[in-house]
Amino acid sequence: MKLSRGQRSKWSLIAGILLFTLLLSACGSANNGNTSSSTPTANSGPDGKGCKKIGVSFPETNTSYRWDNQDKPLLINALKSSLSITDSDILYNNANGSAATQQTQAESMLTQGACILVVAPADSKVASAIVDKAKAKHVPVVSYDRLIANKDVTAYVSFQGQDVGKLQGDYIAKHYQQYVKNNGTNNTVIINGAQTDNNAILFKQGLHTSLDPLFQNNTLKNVYEQFTDWTGPVAQKDMQAALSRTGNKVAIAYVANDNMADSVIAALKTVHLDKKVLVTGQDAAQVAITNILNGEQAMTVYKPYSKEAQDAAKVVAAISKGDDVKTIATDTSTEPTSGASVPSILEAPIAVDITNVKDTIIKDNFYTKDQVCKGVPAGAGGVC
Repeated sequence: MKLSRGQRSKWSLIAGILLFTLLLSACGSANNGNTSSSTPTANSGPDGKGCKKIGVSFPETNTSYRWDNQDKPLLINALKSSLSITDSDILYNNANGSAATQQTQAESMLTQGACILVVAPADSKVASAIVDKAKAKHVPVVSYDRLIANKDVTAYVSFQGQDVGKLQGDYIAKHYQQYVKNNGTNNTVIINGAQTDNNAILFKQGLHTSLDPLFQNNTLKNVYEQFTDWTGPVAQKDMQAALSRTGNKVAIAYVANDNMADSVIAALKTVHLDKKVLVTGQDAAQVAITNILNGEQAMTVYKPYSKEAQDAAKVVAAISKGDDVKTIATDTSTEPTSGASVPSILEAPIAVDITNVKDTIIKDNFYTKDQVCKGVPAGAGGVC
């Protein structure tokens, strides 16, 4: 069939339009393919629904035994059980005390496709940037043990922070008399945790709730109080400075955790005050239980990390199912920078001294008798 000039023009136009449409379609397909191959995307819906790839970021290893030796295996096993996933579905990093490293690690986990993050911040304020980065990708962040200073934290799982400090303070208030009498002084040293850790602020608040009445009526005298970086060397220097300031006249040493308490005990030994000063701690570290049984540390605060790990896994599982975490939260926490309420699960801490080591630490198989009794007199605490 012979086409007229007008007909040829018409069909050429139609063919051109069809060719242009096919080219656009091809370009669109190519763009979609390139996006998915260059940037792995989380296998989940908006805000973690359906998520099966979890990023876990812990703060450090050098100031507490707990993170890699207790929390890591407990949390990973709880996540695997709650979400029916395997080890390969969990991305784990430890920041080794560096807030900058933690941020880089978190961003890497997001790039690798983590669709829910569980973060125990090295620095509560700096870690706010992690929440912002995650929010931009619709990835929820569960704050673990330490509250991140960001109103967009999805949930918080920890222990009652002020109660930890109050347990320590209540113990001092109940037992200070013999130490004041034996040392001939009411001088009290307070060595807090790191000011970059919101928990340290809460511990201090709880402590002062118990001790401020005793300070105000001069029953005890607060002669030295400092924040630290949670490390033993800094705590030891603080104790040495307090001893120098008081001419070695100290009855009470409030120490925020067990790692620092062990270093404080070392400072006391150099001036022959070990076993003579009431020393507190926290975390129920193995060395602390041994120190308690030896009479060098008075008490610690035991926090059953298995419950904390299980609660965190429960929250992650709820997010993955698309459930509102408020339905399983048992409490709320106030985010310090904005005043926002964060849905929370907060476990109760437990005070431990020589009278109940057997009924708590040993009974729960937190440590074995052999682990804590090395170098301890037979019969100590009904354990050794």
